[in-house]
Formats: sequence, structure tokens, C-alpha cells
Amino acid sequence: MTTKSVDSLVNTDKLENCRGVLTSMDLFSGCGGLTKGFCMAGIKSIFATDIDENCEKTFTRNFPETPFLCKDITEIEKDEVAKLTNGVIPDIIIGGPPCQGFSLANKRRNKIKDDPRNKLFYGFVKFINWYSPKAFVMENVKGLLSMQKGEVIKTIIEEFTNAGECGYNVACKVLKASDYGVPQNRERVILIGFRKDLNIKPQHPEPYNQDHLITVDEAISDLPQIEAGQGVEIQDYLTEPQNAYQQLMRTNSKQVQNHIAMKHSARLIERFKAIKPGQDLLDVWETHGALKRGAPTEKSTIKFHQNNKRLFGDQPAPTVAASFQSNFVHPHLNRNFTAREDARLQSFPDDFVFEGMRTKMSWEKGLSQYQQIGNAVPVLLAKAIAISIVNQLNTIKK
Repeated sequence: MTTKSVDSLVNTDKLENCRGVLTSMDLFSGCGGLTKGFCMAGIKSIFATDIDENCEKTFTRNFPETPFLCKDITEIEKDEVAKLTNGVIPDIIIGGPPCQGFSLANKRRNKIKDDPRNKLFYGFVKFINWYSPKAFVMENVKGLLSMQKGEVIKTIIEEFTNAGECGYNVACKVLKASDYGVPQNRERVILIGFRKDLNIKPQHPEPYNQDHLITVDEAISDLPQIEAGQGVEIQDYLTEPQNAYQQLMRTNSKQVQNHIAMKHSARLIERFKAIKPGQDLLDVWETHGALKRGAPTEKSTIKFHQNNKRLFGDQPAPTVAASFQSNFVHPHLNRNFTAREDARLQSFPDDFVFEGMRTKMSWEKGLSQYQQIGNAVPVLLAKAIAISIVNQLNTIKK
């Protein structure tokens, strides 16, 4: 296979001829990163659920035809899902359940299901047991593989192997988003399972054979170059797309939304000016270090290494986390990233609009736009996974 330039990268994945439209249910959907990627692969979302009210607002704006249930998954009953879906059985179930409680997995193995911290994972399994879908995808943090020296992931795979009517053939692998056209070096554990009676050995999508990885500048340089405190809810593009990635992001979008820069104090802007690409707050601490609360003449003793890190424009971004709003500084401007710039680094197209507050105070309910974006699965990574699953399902003999 020949290497691919950035201009041809967006067409790397190819769907084989589909035998009818496949359907999915999205659990722990968040704002809909997995859902968007699967929809781009031709899969129809028939149901989604999450407990966060702002995620519901964002999801329903972007997927108005998909029934959404804002509720704790452990309290959802099959009958209420059936009312929303008219009893349709999904082909695929997708989601990323938190798995914190599994730190006790090997110590009290027979009590795993009783541990309340594991209830969310078993909410996912509950849906598998209800529907026995053809396939499932579970996404999680890379650290899941090392919990309890690998015993946790063994337990999870065993649960899926025996789930549903037939059980599942399961494969687990760490995928890096930048290998699939995302301008971000985010790594996530992806479990893929196919129902055993289908006789499919799960395969993860192969990394794209790129001539280079998409960079931060390639991802965001066409967006209006606003300064701290600037921007309005809806803005015009001021330039034409400069590469295929930007062209893909602007498909179906005539204007820019969610592109408002946070206001910064003069002192903070001076700090940003002193931080060079690849540097963070610790590199300028003596002059620009954080001050103690209530003591504006004294330096804080609390130091965070990855606080106010200025990104390299000619490299992919590091992981876009929920705290991204204040962790990173724009490669060329003296401010933090906007929500739209974060969304570009997560490969959300520009017509995907985020609802809820841009940033969040501690007492406010619901996830902010930045948190929704940071918690999501990168869209183009989700698309690559979805296309791989569709193509594998298409190998089943009629």
C-alpha cells in the first residue's frame, strides 16, 4: 500500500457493499462521539442513554431522530427502552462504561457484581443480555489493562464471553487516535465482540498508512484567529479550507459555532506570552507562577506539570481531556483553546453543535461543553472502528 497524504487521508476507509442498514444503541453516550462516527459509517442509532442533562441537550440537537433516555443505566427497564424503539433489536451496542470498582476484582472475585462501583459496567452487560446483538464495542481508558496486574480486563472479557444467548468472541486492543486521521495522540482500549454463532474472529481497524500525522495547525488554522475574550456564538469562516481535514470538518457547515475564547486577566496573558511551544507553567514559574489564594503577593506551592502547556502547531495534540479548557495554550495565540478548536482536535465536524455552559463552576449541574468534548471518543476513530465492524459483518454468508 502506498502512503497517503493529508489530502487523501479522509477517504482512507472504505465500506464494502452493505446488506441493509445496521442499527446501534449507544450507552453512556455522552455528547455522541461514538454515535457520530458510527453514523458516518452508515449505522443508524435507534437509542441512546446518559445520565448527564447537558449531554442530552447536545445529543438530541445533533441526533434529533434518536430517542434519548436521560437516566441512570442501572434503573432502566427493558420495557421503557422498547417503548422508545418500538421493540427493534439493535445490531450493535456501543459505549464506554466507567470501571472504577474493578480495583477489587481479584480480591473478592465472587462479589464483583455486588460492588456498587461496578454497577455501570453491568448496566452495559445488562443490555447485551437483553438483546444479544450481533456485535458490541466497549471503549475505556488505557489504564484498564494494568488494573490488578491484568486481572480486571480478564474479568471483563469473561463477562462478555458468556453474555447474551450465545456468548461473544472478544478482542481487546489499544488504539491511538492519530493513527486514524485524528490530530491527537489519544490512546484508548477498544473491546470488540461478535456473537459466537456468527463465527467471526474480531479484528480491529488497521492504522492508516499516512505520510504524516494530522497536526494541530492543520486541524484549526482556518478557524477565525480570535484573541482572549473575543468571538460570538455564530461567526463566518474568514478563509477557505486549507487542507482535506479542514474541508472534511466544514462539510455541511456554512458558519462557525462554539468558537468563543475565554476571558483572561492581563497577568495570565503575560504568562502565556512567556510560554514557548512545548513549555508549561513550570518553565516560567519564577516570574509567572500561580499566586496563593488570598495572598496575591505570594507564590502558590502547588505546581501542576501540565498546566498551561503551549502545544506544538506542527504535531498532533496530546490527549484532549475533560480539563482541556485550562490545560493547554494555543500554539500561536496567547489564550486557551476554544470549544470548537477542542472539537476539531477530537475530529467533530463543525456542524456538530455543543449545548450547555461553555465552562463550569463547581456548583453548576451538568457537564460543560469542554467536558463533553474531552470525554468523547474521537469521531474519526469511532468511524474507523464502525467501518471495520460493518465489513466484518458483511462476511457472513447469507
